[in-house]
Amino acid sequence: MEWETVIGLEIHTQLKTRSKIFSGAATAYGAEANTQACAVDLALPGVLPVMNRDAARMAVKFGLAIGARINQISIFDRKNYFYPDLPKGYQISQLELPIVGKGSITIDVNGKKKVIGVTRAHLEEDAGKSLHEDFHGMTGIDLNRAGTPLIEIVSEPDMRSAAEAVAYLKSIHSLVRYLDICDGNMQEGSFRCDANVSVRPKDQEEFGTRAELKNINSFRFVEKAIEIEVERQIDILESGGRVVQETRLYDSEKNQTRSMRSKEEANDYRYFPDPDLPQMVLEDSFIEEIRAELPELPGARCERFITEYGLSDYDAQALTASRDLADYYEQAVAILPTQPKLISNWVNGELAAGLNRDNTSITESPVTAAMLGQLVTRIDDNTISGKIAKEVFEAIWNGEGNADEIIEKRGLKQISDDSAIEPVIDEILANNTNQVEQYKAGNTKLLGFFVGQVMKATQGKANPKQVNQLLSKKLDK
Repeated sequence: MEWETVIGLEIHTQLKTRSKIFSGAATAYGAEANTQACAVDLALPGVLPVMNRDAARMAVKFGLAIGARINQISIFDRKNYFYPDLPKGYQISQLELPIVGKGSITIDVNGKKKVIGVTRAHLEEDAGKSLHEDFHGMTGIDLNRAGTPLIEIVSEPDMRSAAEAVAYLKSIHSLVRYLDICDGNMQEGSFRCDANVSVRPKDQEEFGTRAELKNINSFRFVEKAIEIEVERQIDILESGGRVVQETRLYDSEKNQTRSMRSKEEANDYRYFPDPDLPQMVLEDSFIEEIRAELPELPGARCERFITEYGLSDYDAQALTASRDLADYYEQAVAILPTQPKLISNWVNGELAAGLNRDNTSITESPVTAAMLGQLVTRIDDNTISGKIAKEVFEAIWNGEGNADEIIEKRGLKQISDDSAIEPVIDEILANNTNQVEQYKAGNTKLLGFFVGQVMKATQGKANPKQVNQLLSKKLDK
């Protein structure tokens, strides 16, 4: 039987507010356990929550960016469940009236675009964290995260493969960083997702029974977890079994999912409006003020890079995946506006390789946009060749100065004077008479041999284009 995968994602995005969603406690990552939890976060008697205006602003900004309906009246609800890291015994969230309604985002998988629906994005508070290590059979509780503001972004079940799910997750990740509402740090837990996965016979309209894969915090693990869960469900169904609705965890070391608990429904949480929080009412002026602040979004920027700079879809998507990277590219292009493609090649090539090798972000790159623009300018004006430019790039990366300083200090300026190149060519032709005869007999591939010999003799400094022209001129006599 042919099976179809159905996937929906719930993405938990930590907002970049300085304080928590209902209290004034700090949200900075890495503080000593339980030093950033105030009376409100600890649910001490008599305390009341107060809504953080910046959290609402960031949620609205996200909603506008995905073309969603902004609910000008929204309600906070209590989601009741017991867990040691939830001091109140309930989580403040939104159910019936979330701040952001239906919207959509377009993904690209192997050159094919697809629109994925976003059901809703609601505000809620995070829980604390249970620590199971170093407590000799006991569990420690760190409440620093309790009350940290989140928006939970819930997709429609529109994805049909792990690749589509990863593309959607990456698109949301890029968007929230463009909007500067989340740092997107998956290792620190500020961007994580749950994946709802089911399978059904091809062409069947009814959904299969889903399993929820909890708290996956890397793109690679999301893809692997979904693929292994799909295999598990198909194996069960083809063996005559029945998939159970449940919550599962992905074990990256064993590359398998395992059962965590039965899956709850909304009514299991006994949602009801929080009596301590009034309706949140957003005025038209508040929404329009946020709309005016929206930056150029990834999709629009990608299209502009294609039309304005003549880049391929692949190059434009790579450059606009990160707002900081796109800014870097445009700053470099401003140095040499006539060579946007060549600069793209360097950003997506040598620069990306260096950042990846040293595990460095674009904002910490030792080669600034101005430095890269200057380096590519020296290629463009024939001061150095592309090959020598790689040596110069490494020297810049290692802190030896800018391109001009390194070229001067190392004597790397390209030889572009015919009178300096011709004697070298004449000597090489004289020392390789057999190859000259073979070339003239029709083996024109030997031109590359002669070019290589000239470049070797000049230590790579001769202008390759001129070398080719002068060699062809002499050999074709």
